[in-house]
Amino acid sequence: QLQLVESGGGLVQPGGSLRLSCTASGFTSDYYVIAWFRQAPGKERGVVSCISISGGYTNYADSVKGRFTISRDNVNNTVYLQMNSLKPEDTAVYYCAAARRSRMFRVCLLSSGEYTYWGQGTQVTVSS
Repeated sequence: QLQLVESGGGLVQPGGSLRLSCTASGFTSDYYVIAWFRQAPGKERGVVSCISISGGYTNYADSVKGRFTISRDNVNNTVYLQMNSLKPEDTAVYYCAAARRSRMFRVCLLSSGEYTYWGQGTQVTVSS
């Protein structure tokens, strides 16, 4: 069983930055595509960004393109989400998720239904 733990959330002013981390433990010898999702109060959970197994392929929701950057450190089993120029509408609980794929899987996945493992979430609040 793979476990995912998010950290790095908090309260930040509009225009500020945060870096979220998602650290995996358990079956880390397998290969996983990783994504970040978020869910604001009263709204459905939606994808923020995803990254391929190698880290060479990434994708972003239109609302965060140019502001957020996803990256991964496969040695330390950690995926990061650098969030810059934060806006109040970025306020949400952020979740990381993992989907096991073969080593040769080259892209990442945007649909939440593709992901089997989920973290508990970390709150991000953007407010003055």
